[in-house]
Amino acid sequence: MSKLDELRKKIDLLDQKILDTLNQRAELALEIGKTKMKENQNFHAPSREIEVLEQLEKKNQGPFPNEALRSVYREIMSASLALEAPVKVAYLGPEATFSHLACMRIYGDSARHIPVKSISEVFEAVERGHAHYGVVPIENSTEGGVSYTLDMFLESDLKISSEMLLEISLHLMSISGDMEKVRKVYSFSQPTAQCRHWIQKHLSHIPVIDVESTARAAQMAAEDPDSAAIASEAAVKIYGLKIIQKRIEDNVYNYTRFLSISRDMAPRTGHDKTSIVFSFKNQAGALFNVLHPFADYGINLTKIESRPTKKKAWEYVFYLDMEGYVEDSPLKEALQALQGQCFFLKVLGSYPRARK
Repeated sequence: MSKLDELRKKIDLLDQKILDTLNQRAELALEIGKTKMKENQNFHAPSREIEVLEQLEKKNQGPFPNEALRSVYREIMSASLALEAPVKVAYLGPEATFSHLACMRIYGDSARHIPVKSISEVFEAVERGHAHYGVVPIENSTEGGVSYTLDMFLESDLKISSEMLLEISLHLMSISGDMEKVRKVYSFSQPTAQCRHWIQKHLSHIPVIDVESTARAAQMAAEDPDSAAIASEAAVKIYGLKIIQKRIEDNVYNYTRFLSISRDMAPRTGHDKTSIVFSFKNQAGALFNVLHPFADYGINLTKIESRPTKKKAWEYVFYLDMEGYVEDSPLKEALQALQGQCFFLKVLGSYPRARK
C-alpha cells in the first residue's frame, strides 16, 4: 500500500467515526425535542447555538479554521433541529436575495425558507404564525438605515431575536454577459444606491429601473436579453446569468445588518444588545436630557436614528441600540429614568450581539 493509500484509509476511518458521532448527536437532539415538548419549551434556542459555537471555537486548536467550523456546525445544528421540528423562516424573496443569503447563514439549509414579496409580509408571516422567524434588513454600512423595516417596528409587537452582518458584493449580470447588448438595468433601490458612483461612471446612458428585490431583478434580466441586473453572485447560478462586471459596489467594505424577528424575547447570553424606539416633547435640550441617563449609568450606545412619525409634520421617533440586556442592571435603571421623559417608549428586543 502506498503512502497516499494509507493516508486515505485513515481519512475513511475518521469519516466513519464522524458519521457515527453525527447520528449519535442526532439521536440526542431528538430526545431534547421530546423533553422540550413535555416541558412546553420553545424548540429553537438561538442562544444555545451561539454558546455551542463559541465553546467549539475556544477549544479548536486547528488547523481546521474557525470560520469553516462555524459553517459546518451551523448545518449540523440546522439538520438536527429539523429532526425535532422544521424551523420556518420568512424572508424577502425570491431565492438569491441578500435576505435569503442571510436567512441561510442564520438558520442553515435545513430550515424551511419561506420567500415573501415585501418586508411587511415578513412581519405578517411571523405575526400570523405562518413562520417561526423572519429575517429583515435593518441597515447598510454605506447607505444607512432601511426605513421600511424601522417603520414596521412601530406597528408590530414582534421582537428582535438575533442579528447578523452579511458582506454585500454586487455584480452586474445578464444572459449574454455582453455589456454592449445592455439597454436597461434592473435592481433594488438599496443596492442601486450602493453602486451609485460606478453606475454614474459606466451606465450613465442606460436607465436603471427599481424592482422589489435583487433576485427579482435577476429574474427579469433572465427573461429579457436586452437587460442586465445588479444582484448577488448566487443569482448567477440560480437564474442562468453571466457576470459582466464583478464587485461594482462603491465601498469594498460593504455590509448589511440583518435582524431575525419572532414573537418572543430572546434569553440573555451575557453578550447582548437592546433596541428601543421612543418619542419625546420637542423642546430645547430635550435630546440631551433623554440621552443623559445612559451616560450616567455607563451604557454604551451603538446606534441612534430618527424617523418621522408620519402623523404630524416635523415630529419624530428615535431608534436607539445599546449594549446590555433589558432586565439587567444598570440598563434597567437607565430605561426607567428615560421612561419618565418620554411620550412613548417601546423595547424592540434584547438579543445576542452579532460577531464582526
